Amino acid sequence: MTVGNMESAVLFDGEKKGRGLKANKELSAGEVVFAEPSYAAVVFDSLASQVCHSCFRRQAKLHRCAQCKFAHYCDRTCQTACWDEHKQECGAIKKIIKAPSENVRLAARVLWRIHKDAGIASDSQLVSVDELEDHVTDLSEEDLKQLKTDVHNFLEYWSYGRKQHSTDYISQIFGIIKCNAFTMSDQRGLQAVGVGLFPNLCLVNHDCWPNCTVILNHGNQSAVSSSLHSQRRIELRALGKIRAGEELTVSYVDFLNLSAERQMQLRERYYFECTCEHCSKHIKDDLMMAVAESKPSADKVKEVNAYSKECLEKIEKSRVEGNYNEVVKLCRECLEKQENVLADTHLHKLRVLSVASEVLSYVHSFTEAADYARRMVEGYMKLYHPNNAQLGMAIMRTGVTHWHAGQIEAGHAMICKAYGILLVTHGPNHSITRDLESIRMQTEMELKLFEQNEQVYHSMRDAALKKQPLVVSSKKWISH
Repeated sequence: MTVGNMESAVLFDGEKKGRGLKANKELSAGEVVFAEPSYAAVVFDSLASQVCHSCFRRQAKLHRCAQCKFAHYCDRTCQTACWDEHKQECGAIKKIIKAPSENVRLAARVLWRIHKDAGIASDSQLVSVDELEDHVTDLSEEDLKQLKTDVHNFLEYWSYGRKQHSTDYISQIFGIIKCNAFTMSDQRGLQAVGVGLFPNLCLVNHDCWPNCTVILNHGNQSAVSSSLHSQRRIELRALGKIRAGEELTVSYVDFLNLSAERQMQLRERYYFECTCEHCSKHIKDDLMMAVAESKPSADKVKEVNAYSKECLEKIEKSRVEGNYNEVVKLCRECLEKQENVLADTHLHKLRVLSVASEVLSYVHSFTEAADYARRMVEGYMKLYHPNNAQLGMAIMRTGVTHWHAGQIEAGHAMICKAYGILLVTHGPNHSITRDLESIRMQTEMELKLFEQNEQVYHSMRDAALKKQPLVVSSKKWISH
């Protein structure tokens, strides 16, 4: 699909829900509804020297802008591609010496772009940026205090002699960013590295069980000829068959929360009450709070829930501190306490299983990690939409963990399942899908060898492990 082509979607007024987009034709699973380049985007402050400010890929040995000494790029190609976005920012950073926060930098980039394009960057952009919802009048006292600080810092940053704006207008831009900005991940989809504004995407309304998903495609700037380069962009993809005239929806929050929790998150961040079917009917809440088949007493369930909450806080603290031995110890103790009390779909158990499998993979205890990851994925599959991107990524990591544990049959099966999901959510040309296809081909070859002679397979695997790590390090697939 051509970036900016909006033929498959049409704007409509949803009355209570406000504006939205609906399908202009029938769409099938995995089909790109539209692709949209960012109107403006910035890398997070904490990763400014680790992530390319043009393509948002995370990698070592980036080249620093010689002028502002803040922006970093993969190479001259990325720097040249980003110069139009960076040139005014470059001068502003040089003037104040230290770069401001990502919020201020993004607001400035938005305003510089508005000056250049009058709010409409292309014919395919459906509304002007400053017409997007800002909800400034709905902000809490704490948020208003932060807004005041952001506006003050912005005014210090805004280049001397440039067109000045009222504090109300600047506040509106910050409100638009707060309500509409899209978090951008690295090329592996494992870590949030920046934030951007995509005006057409902002028009897609929320549903906890959506019919679309949105992913970031980092584009391709590796070709010698710049005419063959592709832009960094988001892609809105259909999760299943969508009828012509049906509203297009995405989920603004992770589904793996009770309906009341999701509604609270949406109220606090986006200022609306979710009345989707899954929230109204509390669909799957029962599974997320389910108890074991042994039917423990209410008091026992209450006790274990309280213990789990406390333990999860300790686990997170130890993980942040890098004390992985303590993380593993706490996870084992918590899972033992939860045994025969909480079901494997219970949110507390799933969160412990997730951390345990991640950390054990990281320290190369693959056999134990594989067992926890399998239980986690079995729970996820009962809760998530079958084509949910997070489910696909979780199955992928679980498959890789089983592969590293020498459980090639289970590993290959999971990798194939994950590949099927990511073909829908990310498409065949996304870097994550291409990497997974390489792994799938590798595990397929190993599986054939295993089926021919199990003993020979394990002997060759053991010999390979003694000489060098497996083809793909688990570190590549976990967030830490």
